Amino acid sequence: MPDQSLYIHVPFCKRACHYCDFHFSTVQKHKKEVLEAMLLELDLRKGELPDRNLCSIYFGGGTPSLLSISELNVFFDHIARYFNWGRKTEITLEANPDDLSEAYLKSLLKETPINRLSIGVQSFAEEDLRYMGRIHTAREAEEVLFKAQDLGFEKLSIDLIFGGPTTSDEIWAANLEKAASLQVQHLSCYALTVEERTALGYRVRKDLSPQPSESRAARQFEYLMAFAERQDYEPYEISNFARKGHRAIHNSLYWQGAPYLGIGPSAHSFDGHRRRRWNVANNGLYLKCLTTGQPPWEEECLTSEQRYNELVLTRLRTLEGLSAKAIQDLGENYLQHFLRQAKSLQAEKLLEEEKGWYRLSRAGRLLADFVARELFWV
Repeated sequence: MPDQSLYIHVPFCKRACHYCDFHFSTVQKHKKEVLEAMLLELDLRKGELPDRNLCSIYFGGGTPSLLSISELNVFFDHIARYFNWGRKTEITLEANPDDLSEAYLKSLLKETPINRLSIGVQSFAEEDLRYMGRIHTAREAEEVLFKAQDLGFEKLSIDLIFGGPTTSDEIWAANLEKAASLQVQHLSCYALTVEERTALGYRVRKDLSPQPSESRAARQFEYLMAFAERQDYEPYEISNFARKGHRAIHNSLYWQGAPYLGIGPSAHSFDGHRRRRWNVANNGLYLKCLTTGQPPWEEECLTSEQRYNELVLTRLRTLEGLSAKAIQDLGENYLQHFLRQAKSLQAEKLLEEEKGWYRLSRAGRLLADFVARELFWV
């Protein structure tokens, strides 16, 4: 049975966070029609996955926790026509703390197969949340985690953002300590980046907000790695840290190059070999395509060089790293290129090798993009 996953992109949010450049709309006038079009897309594309069994179902966005229990169950009923899932299948809902009332959490547990929550906390400090444009408060984030655990959610992940102008080293350390004290088993931690088409991007361009400090981000990432080691969070991917038994299955399948089907505006798909597809990132155009019988996606067939570059980019992000055999399977010329490029990176203590496996060193994790570029086939 192949490992494979299904991704559902819910393209709606209550409000735009200042830093976010994922596809979403704050206008929900045509929400019903878009959700129906997503079901139609699933009908059209169900055969793209090689097997009926799913290791993971992931509702991302946007803000999937805007969906009602009945709307979620319409998706599950539709998915069940074509695919199977079981007790071990990871079924994740991305959620904002302000959406997770006690009644909603109880209904998720009792009335849906969702067994994992990925909660967009971002910070436990009010000044950070205001700067980012988040709706929820620090107290709400903490209370939601207590409620979810008390009600029986065992698989909880939270997002945290570091490196921003309001995130002092003391605040970052306090955020991590708070997460550990709340017994959160999985952390996704990202450096604040300024994207052009965001409110933060506009403010930085107009000198209304300072550019995030690279040195602060690097310092706080180093603290994160030391904290993870002290608190038994395994750094199984550059941005993801999990206690034993709590790695995210869905994200791990991405890094392993497993096939996945993405449904909804802006969603991406991969057949596990060469073909990638990506949907149009526009709700109106997506809806028009599906209601007029046009495919809402574009696609490409990866060249051997692109497959090599993706292998380097994804596998080196993981704790296990990249094996020489996996490269050789693409062709001896790729292995020889990799070995030549790897020598200088090993000399600079950015890349380590053990029994044919290549991994980023601790210093290399800070410069992962640079290391990957040095190893790319260009």
